[in-house]
Amino acid sequence: QQDGSFRSVKSGSLDVFSTPSMIALMEQASCIAIEPALKEGETSVGTAVTISHLAPTPIGCTVTANAVAVAGTEREVTFEVSAVDSTGQKIGEGSHKRVVVKSDKFMQKANEKLAAK
Repeated sequence: QQDGSFRSVKSGSLDVFSTPSMIALMEQASCIAIEPALKEGETSVGTAVTISHLAPTPIGCTVTANAVAVAGTEREVTFEVSAVDSTGQKIGEGSHKRVVVKSDKFMQKANEKLAAK
């Protein structure tokens, strides 16, 4: 069962909200933030994450992530990201970088690795 705990994502042994799950929410918030700027056939991919996990959150609390673009070009955007739990406590913060790519070219390049096996 995937509940976002350290134990379920195999990154630790405690049943509290995990760092990988928090980062995934922060990436999702960044994807939502960049989406309006994308042209048809484009998507964005994460290329860098610098995150601090500040406080534990028990499973069952709601966690909300926020992403604000703080720097960028037409191709690359850096976001300031944060996460708070349902008690209002900030549980994480940091930065996340995304690069805009052409979806078809990106997938072609990735799939070429299978052909090279």
